[in-house]
Amino acid sequence: MTKIKEVVQVLEQYAPPAYQESYDNASLQVGDPETKVTGVLVTLDCTLEVVQEAIERGCNVIVAHHPVIFKPLKSLTGKTPVERILLKALQHQIAIFACHTNLDHVHNGVNARLCEKLGLTKTRILAPKTQILTKLETYVPLEDTEKVLAALHQAGAGQIGEYSDCSFRVTGTGRFTPSAQANPHTGEPCKTEETIENRIEVIFPGFKQNQIMKALLQAHPYEEVAHYLVTLQNENQEVGAGMVGELPDPMAAEQFVQHVKETLSINTFRHTAWPEKPIKKVAVCGGAGSFLTRPAKAVGADVFLTADLKYHEFFEASNQMALVDVGHYESEVYTKELFYDILTKSFSNFAVDLSYTNTNPVRHS
Repeated sequence: MTKIKEVVQVLEQYAPPAYQESYDNASLQVGDPETKVTGVLVTLDCTLEVVQEAIERGCNVIVAHHPVIFKPLKSLTGKTPVERILLKALQHQIAIFACHTNLDHVHNGVNARLCEKLGLTKTRILAPKTQILTKLETYVPLEDTEKVLAALHQAGAGQIGEYSDCSFRVTGTGRFTPSAQANPHTGEPCKTEETIENRIEVIFPGFKQNQIMKALLQAHPYEEVAHYLVTLQNENQEVGAGMVGELPDPMAAEQFVQHVKETLSINTFRHTAWPEKPIKKVAVCGGAGSFLTRPAKAVGADVFLTADLKYHEFFEASNQMALVDVGHYESEVYTKELFYDILTKSFSNFAVDLSYTNTNPVRHS
């Protein structure tokens, strides 16, 4: 049977924890990783009602977008809502796993699902992250080049967008003098040697550095492996905040309003004045996204759809685009479907259930 740690591994491979914000706590928050899974309940928020639902439906794992534990706990007595949730989960041996801003930041995560709901095409990350890619440069004998590259690719190097096994090589002459204690792959101790080598370069996500270096050292024939690691300033187009895309056909404001209501299953939302021209380019950010207002304007979005906007933040639209606040829950509730799709594609020996509990604490009258 599948263990909880295997479920965690699949989700963290999809949305690496290294991509979460520093304030976040995406992790297995409650539960023994070695416990066997009886069923998984996926939800946006883990509340007392969701824990009760998991009990009733025979699920011993809850996968949520929002973490239950954000701040350090000083006690576990049940005096706060968070403590009561944790106590109930522990009493019924239910694990709780959260996949939060790391799932927001991957190109096929929360914002991609929101774009899909809105029917946007030609989507891309709105604010790509920098300094999360690393370049490895190393020198390999000609006859060992393919072996070393295969090991690096297997470890996760050389994936650039839709292209895999990417690398660069150039041939040159290496020169070295082994010491008396050395055991050189080529040449003799205390004798200067020259050999034809390939300089190979690959790019990889920085958080994979340890596994990349392990693969390099295991596959490389040299006793001492010359290499360089460089953190790149390049934008990673696969990782970042928000997304931007285009509607298949331009829409008038009235048509767009109805489109948002129908596709997101909502009755009302807040917004600024609509642009006079037809709406074509739409930027989105599930959850609180006011920090992306300027990037949305910079890419020429006609509308920026997000949540949790404050009164004065609406002024930042500056008549250049419309700001739309559909609500935090409303912009992220479809994350449940994303979790469901990921897990059902990976596991077939236990049930994955969409929570029917509405965890939205906001009511409209």
